[in-house]
Amino acid sequence: MFWNEDENSEAAQVPDDIVDLLFMIDCRRLPVDHAHLLSSALQAILPWMAQEPGMAVHTIHVAGSQNGWERPEHGTDSDLLLSRRTKLTIRVPKTRIDAVLQQLPGSRIQIAGNPLIIGSGKVRPLSKESTLFARYVVIEGETPETLDESDFLDSAAQTLSASGIQVRKALCGKTRVLVTPNGSLYTRSLMLAGLTIEESIRLQQCGLGSHRLMGCGVFIPHKGIDSARSS
Repeated sequence: MFWNEDENSEAAQVPDDIVDLLFMIDCRRLPVDHAHLLSSALQAILPWMAQEPGMAVHTIHVAGSQNGWERPEHGTDSDLLLSRRTKLTIRVPKTRIDAVLQQLPGSRIQIAGNPLIIGSGKVRPLSKESTLFARYVVIEGETPETLDESDFLDSAAQTLSASGIQVRKALCGKTRVLVTPNGSLYTRSLMLAGLTIEESIRLQQCGLGSHRLMGCGVFIPHKGIDSARSS
């Protein structure tokens, strides 16, 4: 029998020049729209973050329902209920790993009046998964009236193509708004499937679009585009 795979995913090595750092946190609740508040609080501890290429902050996410509680759609007036297993995740270049692991643990920050204590952290390599998902992707200069789905996908595909990433399968979600002191950011979620391992790692390292310290354009592995379409 002759069997030829395009890529050997088991043999492929994930580079460690950018990794995710996962931190234990002690926090009971956060606003659903906490992206700017969390980013600002972390930058107060790590003021060099904004000047460091490759840095990104994942928004804190919890399951869709917990003991009958349904996840709110969005907004600063709705809260997420956090569990002890909820983590704070920051994407960090290798040269900054030690600094972040030394400076963040033990820090106490406030997010809309909610205390959040950052605990110990650990390193997690980027994923080799071929399906990646970003909860928020900003397309600059857009408004709810002009943020058309097909235009969004075309713009994302062109930007990714310039970075050597071919879009084979893509699915975007509805418009969501992130609030900042400088105005609202209009975003859509974006899922990409059929990526090569190299494309997947490059996308996780480079992201897509602006405001990555607010969790925008930050890609994570996903269970698959077919299950997302069916749901």
